[in-house]
Amino acid sequence: MNSAERSPWATTLLLGVWLLVVGWQVEEHKSVVETAKADLGSRSSEIANTVSAVIRAQSFRGIAVQDRLEPVLKLLVSSRTNALLKSSELLSVTLLNASSDPVISIPNTNYLANTNYFSRDWLASSEYWSSNYVAFVLPVEGATILPSPARDSTNGNPRGPWDFQRGGPRPDGGFPPGGNGFSPTNFPPPTNGEMGPPPNQGFRPPDGGERPPRDFSRPGWLRWMPEADFKTLIATHELHGLVLQMSTDKFRATCTHDLWLRFVIGFFAGISVLGAGMAWRNIGKTAELQIRLVRASELNSHLKELNLAAAGLAHETRNPLNIIRGQALMISRLPETAADVREKSKTIVDETDKVTAQLTEFINYSRPREVRRTRVPLAAAANEIVRTLGHDIGEKKLRVEVTGDPLAIEADEQLLRQVLFNLLLNAIQAAGENGSIQVAVRRAGATDAALEVRDDGPGVPPEHRAEIFKPYFTTHQKGTGLGLAVVQQIVLAHGWEINCLGNEPHGAVFRLTHLKIAA
Repeated sequence: MNSAERSPWATTLLLGVWLLVVGWQVEEHKSVVETAKADLGSRSSEIANTVSAVIRAQSFRGIAVQDRLEPVLKLLVSSRTNALLKSSELLSVTLLNASSDPVISIPNTNYLANTNYFSRDWLASSEYWSSNYVAFVLPVEGATILPSPARDSTNGNPRGPWDFQRGGPRPDGGFPPGGNGFSPTNFPPPTNGEMGPPPNQGFRPPDGGERPPRDFSRPGWLRWMPEADFKTLIATHELHGLVLQMSTDKFRATCTHDLWLRFVIGFFAGISVLGAGMAWRNIGKTAELQIRLVRASELNSHLKELNLAAAGLAHETRNPLNIIRGQALMISRLPETAADVREKSKTIVDETDKVTAQLTEFINYSRPREVRRTRVPLAAAANEIVRTLGHDIGEKKLRVEVTGDPLAIEADEQLLRQVLFNLLLNAIQAAGENGSIQVAVRRAGATDAALEVRDDGPGVPPEHRAEIFKPYFTTHQKGTGLGLAVVQQIVLAHGWEINCLGNEPHGAVFRLTHLKIAA
């Protein structure tokens, strides 16, 4: 199975791993949210137990006074930093009766009362979640919270159990509508600290009936209350439920922090999966490249063997060609040779010279380039090549000029001379009669030099300037197509660079760059 076949399976596997990690983080976040909710509910249960304990402590025979209970509840709600009670989220406490009506609400203007959340459907559930708070409904039984008794303005004693419920007597001595019918004129201020008339005060109701008997099982200020009124009072003030309103700021902060944490984990898991996918892909490509490299190495070795065999064949072919050339020359010089035979012998010599030249360039192109760097004066080497090609230059009456700085570079002297020879020979072949050729040497940088060979021939078309260095590509009828290929081979072996450019207004420029100046 190659890398192309393995890639879909690997991608599917990595995507599945990433989805598994994401699903795991989602489940973990849900677990954290549920744990935070359970923790908030646990703290509400602790607060409810504390409130129940406070109510029991303030109760007498199952009845507690509102004035004594409210300060404790206010303290509980205001203890936002009480680590013992863990009530930093507590916003309000509401005690409900059997009809789900508020008996005590701390603070009095709480969120629940203002938003009219005291509905039967809502109270049927155990909790209610809003954007800023949560309300827990908990059962509380076995206690009755009664309003505080009214106090006499003269001595501070309780006036009557019915006064706090029905408004008390008017200043003129009368009773409001729905009063209990007892006249304060025959109800002197108590002297024994109890509510209601003392035992030696035998007052009667105005209608002449019997005064109600006292019930000593009740608290002192409730003993004279009629039984019906007492039952009604108990029914409306007996506790059956507790609503705790708690802030969700800490809960939401915990959930948000955990959500960001899960997002970061999922993000880095995605990055890891992406990196693993890219690594898997690179491993597959590397394996393919290694296979290709091995095959290329084998092919290169095979080509080297073919190259050596071809070079040997070309070298051995030159010997018979030299023999043929020599025999043709000998025949053409014999006195008895006819004129047409001499002409044919000359043709044989010319064609043999062309083939020999091609074989020589092929051998030079196929020869391995081993660079032995020495210090070579660039302008002096160019002048020597100009003198070597003096016959060809004089035959076409060309003007050749070597100009520039007297620089010395690091190069293989023999290979450099071959480069200059091929470039100048190419320029001589391109130039016309009475043309000009210029060899310019200049400094291109602190450690680099450049060399240009310019001619005023027809030039090289732009579409051929990249192909002109390929083997057997030539624009001259007498060219072999290997001269510039050999030049590029030597240039690459030295680490130089060669380009073919246009020479305005006409002609061509061959520019050598990155020639390292000798120290």
